[in-house]
Amino acid sequence: MLRNLLLLLLPVFLIFSAPNISASPLSSFEELLERNAKLIQKSSSKTVDPVLTEIQEFGGQMAAIFMQSWIEKKLYFVKDTGAFVLAEPAGKNEAGKKMMTVKGALDGKPLGKMLAKSLKQIKPNSGVRAKIASALVPIQIGSDDIETRKIGLIALSRDIMPSHLPPLKRAIEQEVDEDLKRAFQQTYIYGVISHSDDEAEVEAAIYSLKDSLSLDARAALNPLLTSQVRVSKTQPEGQNIARIIIPGRSVRLSDGTAGKQVLMSGADPELSLATAYQMLVEKGLAAAAPTEDSRKETLVAMAEDGQIGPFGLTTLNTDAARNKAYDWLVENNGAPPRVLKAEMEQAVSAHIFYAVYDHPSKTVTNAAREVLAGINSQVMVYKLLDLALDGLSLASIYFLAAIGLAITFGVMRVINMAHGEFIMMGAYTGYVIQLLVPSYTISILLALPAAFCVTFLAGVAMERLVIRHLYKRPLETLLATFGISIALQQIAKNIFGTQARPLTSPAWLDGAFVVNDVLAISNIRIAIFCLGLLFLGLMLYVMTRTRFGLETRAVTQNPAMAASMGINPDRINMLTFGFGSGIAGIAGVAIGLFSKVTSELGSDYIVQSFMTVVVGGVGNIWGTLAGAAMIGSLQKGIEWFNPSNTLAAQTYMIIFIILFIQFRPRGIIALKGRAVED
Repeated sequence: MLRNLLLLLLPVFLIFSAPNISASPLSSFEELLERNAKLIQKSSSKTVDPVLTEIQEFGGQMAAIFMQSWIEKKLYFVKDTGAFVLAEPAGKNEAGKKMMTVKGALDGKPLGKMLAKSLKQIKPNSGVRAKIASALVPIQIGSDDIETRKIGLIALSRDIMPSHLPPLKRAIEQEVDEDLKRAFQQTYIYGVISHSDDEAEVEAAIYSLKDSLSLDARAALNPLLTSQVRVSKTQPEGQNIARIIIPGRSVRLSDGTAGKQVLMSGADPELSLATAYQMLVEKGLAAAAPTEDSRKETLVAMAEDGQIGPFGLTTLNTDAARNKAYDWLVENNGAPPRVLKAEMEQAVSAHIFYAVYDHPSKTVTNAAREVLAGINSQVMVYKLLDLALDGLSLASIYFLAAIGLAITFGVMRVINMAHGEFIMMGAYTGYVIQLLVPSYTISILLALPAAFCVTFLAGVAMERLVIRHLYKRPLETLLATFGISIALQQIAKNIFGTQARPLTSPAWLDGAFVVNDVLAISNIRIAIFCLGLLFLGLMLYVMTRTRFGLETRAVTQNPAMAASMGINPDRINMLTFGFGSGIAGIAGVAIGLFSKVTSELGSDYIVQSFMTVVVGGVGNIWGTLAGAAMIGSLQKGIEWFNPSNTLAAQTYMIIFIILFIQFRPRGIIALKGRAVED
């Protein structure tokens, strides 16, 4: 009895007492590589597929590391043992032989140094590397390491294959990181659109992109609407027709359909009459018509002694003459006859020209056309909004540059051609402050009042030394200030040199406020717009709520009456000129943040400043604002139609302004007082 019991328990004892002979992942993968060593060492695009399939099925981080090393040509094998290793050059030994530092290809364990000649580098060609990369992606997106999954996502985004869809779907189900999961889902949508055979799935994927304005979404939908032009005698059936083409008349629209040719649109017909007829010839549906080149070759080849029958070669200087000579060759020498335009039109009208979508499913192409039309409409809206914001940003710059000139010109009737140089002085002041104060934020905050003080004092000095002697003589002030502007430019060159100097904006002004893939507003544009609003409020406060502002307005409207009320016009003129110059200095700091600071900086804005003041209304803050808005928006609008030629945009803008002031010489908002009477 005891003996029988021992016999029954013996197998159980043997099972539990036997050593654990199950292979570790490392040894299992090493066995896999050993079985396929020859195929890996001498791989080709025709033989590598079985090895990659095995490695892909094995999966895991180890497989991913091995395949990545294989792609990057970091993989070697030891000639004697065939073991796969990673190696790097390690100089030469005492005998002068090249050495390599070696470590395990799978675990990265250091294996010391070996002679370079004992190793052989594995160099897969481009075709093999492409297949390895494709097989590596499913392993990467299924990895436990999030960084590896992100690398796999990048590879998928570049080139997704039909074989990637099932592992990508599993990766989406298993992903725990919400951001990465959304990225996987978006990539899966693009993969379905490109490679899925399920019509309903593709349609659903297309409609899921209806609110996406990204370039990737449009790039995924546009290939679905590509088409090929064909011709037949009868109405085509059983094909996914994109459009019916009328040669010489219809144009191809962006969604693949046909539209009418619109005058001034610049769109040429999709098929010209000659091209349509040539299609008929290529299909054997019409007789070949000699081209101009072949006609010329025939005339030259059949000419004898400078004559073609009764026609001399020297007389064939018009198309009609050449046609007559060629027709003579048709009748007498058997040249192929010409096809007249009426015959071409008759042959073309007897056939149907149409385009067929490359994608066979009408459901898919209809969905793509509908969604893409909606996306393009939204894109256009945001592009127009971006254009408006660009115009507003440029208007803010022009307002800052012109507001000081509006005050001096309006109050004093001084044509200050050196106003741009005050802008330049303010920019250089900001540059010097940044040299002294390392913090960009603090330096900019200090530069604004410093630029005001420097240019205020420069403006006061200029008014006391030059301008006050030239009142009532505006042409002489123009010449004097023009000379001063040249002198100030040369002084700036002598001090700072001709090289452009940077005025660096703080880090918090870098980047942009991104609304979507179409609309993004740079932080510097927002800052300048806010600065423009700040100065608008400041100017309104100074001119309406302070004694200086009230006295300035009084002198502007009636200097004699202001003097009789105890106001010193000479003092107001001095302070006003200094105040306008100080504001120009602050504008220089703002302008210097997005453009290089040079001695010619101010000359780039002096013309626009005068145009802004004149168009808006001399001496009027609201007029200056209206003029800046008009000029900035107009310039950006013209540039939108011709983005490659900004000089042409400025030329057209000046022409428009000249015409504008012919009808409204006092500007948008005219000011009453001395500025008008003078």
